Amino acid sequence: MPIQLVFYLCIVNTMALILYGMDKYLSKRKGSQRIPERTLLWLARLGGGAGCLLGMLFFRHKTKHVRFKVLVPLWTVIWIVIIVLFFPPFALLSQYLPRIANIVGL
Repeated sequence: MPIQLVFYLCIVNTMALILYGMDKYLSKRKGSQRIPERTLLWLARLGGGAGCLLGMLFFRHKTKHVRFKVLVPLWTVIWIVIIVLFFPPFALLSQYLPRIANIVGL
């Protein structure tokens, strides 16, 4: 799997987790501008499903909305299938383990 895709997925998932936390915080404040639900769902479509799921569980946010309970896991599974089909897991491990070992100093 290209390292650019790994960085992209890390950034999108981190953004998703942060935005779910921000929206939860803003939901407690009266009269504050919230993050649109469309934006939160688009993050899952763009590959941030894991971050969205973590945000939903960690912040207990959007867990009662059926759209979120269905679409976020669905997009997460779709991304997992795409990654496994186009970048087999064993190739991923064999490609990055030596690099990680060098960085860590093993």
